[in-house]
Amino acid sequence: MADFETQIVVIAGGPAGLSAAVQAAEDGADVILIEKNAAVGGAANMGMGPLAIGTKYQQRQMIDVTVEKCLKLFMEYTHYNIDGRLVKRYFDQSAETIEWLEDMGVEFEGAFKYFTKSEATWHIVKTDQGIGPRAASFMNKALFARAQELGVEFMLETAGKKILKDDEGKVCGVLAVDKDGKEITIACKAAIICCGGAGANPEFIKEETGFTFGKDLFNFAIPGNVGDGIKMAWEAGAAKLPVRIEQAANFEGIDELPTAVPNVLTQPNLLVNKFGKRVMDEEQMQNTTFLGNACAHQKDRVLFSIVDTSIVKDYIRNGVDEICLVRMNPDVSDFFEGVEIAEKTGNKGLFKADTIEELAEKLGIDPEALQETVDDYNDYCDGYDEEFFKRKKYLRPLTKGPYYAAAIRPGGYGTVGGIRINENCECCDDDFMPIPGLYAAGADACNLYDDSYIFLLPGNSMGFAVNSGRIAGMEAAEYIEDED
Repeated sequence: MADFETQIVVIAGGPAGLSAAVQAAEDGADVILIEKNAAVGGAANMGMGPLAIGTKYQQRQMIDVTVEKCLKLFMEYTHYNIDGRLVKRYFDQSAETIEWLEDMGVEFEGAFKYFTKSEATWHIVKTDQGIGPRAASFMNKALFARAQELGVEFMLETAGKKILKDDEGKVCGVLAVDKDGKEITIACKAAIICCGGAGANPEFIKEETGFTFGKDLFNFAIPGNVGDGIKMAWEAGAAKLPVRIEQAANFEGIDELPTAVPNVLTQPNLLVNKFGKRVMDEEQMQNTTFLGNACAHQKDRVLFSIVDTSIVKDYIRNGVDEICLVRMNPDVSDFFEGVEIAEKTGNKGLFKADTIEELAEKLGIDPEALQETVDDYNDYCDGYDEEFFKRKKYLRPLTKGPYYAAAIRPGGYGTVGGIRINENCECCDDDFMPIPGLYAAGADACNLYDDSYIFLLPGNSMGFAVNSGRIAGMEAAEYIEDED
């Protein structure tokens, strides 16, 4: 006999789970949401807002972005290695989702780019503290309040363990463990898995991706995101798809310093690998997915960004060449103070040397190889980049010590994908057939990017989480209505 009974169980209360619970409840379903942590919100508590296309904000800001444009960009970027029907449904719904959130009291600053080359699809949640990290926690609070208003029952510190199915293969319940370690059974007709991936599970990451957390990968690790949902879905018969790292780049250690330091070292200057060789047009460093991918294909999966004192002083006088939404301030006047802090605290991500030879030794690079690269690069700065064709405006010679460098390694936002779903967010088996009553949303089911996150359309992670949660909620509510 079940300990609890409802129509839909939502497993985990991040943005996908909260959105699924609210949508299903709005559509008339009885919902219980279980969350293994003591509070809801998940990774979105660190984020800033979702992607949306065709909103009133974009219209007011005269931003030329449409579903047609973004869908074509998305499909070509991923070489069509994804479910175009799912992407289309997500994009079509995204503008209305902004209005849906506004009806709950969520406000938005507007639509923004992440960096110069991206589209303005990122809808940043308005807070009382201006634009910045954790803005989306205000959205989570609104979703939580709306869910409570609709009668959603929340069971915190309760972890989902297994999807239960009846003799016909339909979902009939969820096995969970409460905060006292007691197993409980919740009878239901549908379950929605929204557990946020496995970014905090180094063993799972190593097994599925080949990366070693803390050595050649430095992704965000949200406590509790250990792959529970993915494993539950696989055990219930859902097809196993590749689990990816939502790849970006990590400038090791320097984000702990005053913002001037990472702002300078992330500019498109000389970038070399362990052999002292360039590997790309450094202008593309703005796209941290591209940069993370480049790192992942190098010896020790590391690159080094290098500037000299003259470059730093020029940035202090005139501002940096490029800014992004998480490093918006072009003023880097406190760079040298930041370096002093790094030296006093023993920071291991920032390197300083009076000569190129000394810098090479600190980076573990052959000094002659690095000096040759610097000499060639300085020649390109006087003329034309014959190696990677970087634009003249970004060619700044390295001639005056001290020199400064930062180590760059693959990073990211946890794992994405693993569970096969269709455009209705139904979990599907190896024959692409839906498992009756089983749905997944958010990172567990985000198979959209193939091997590379699309920073060209920022807000995608949260945008997919919220919109796939809504899709799963409405489809699950319709399913149980048909079953009654």
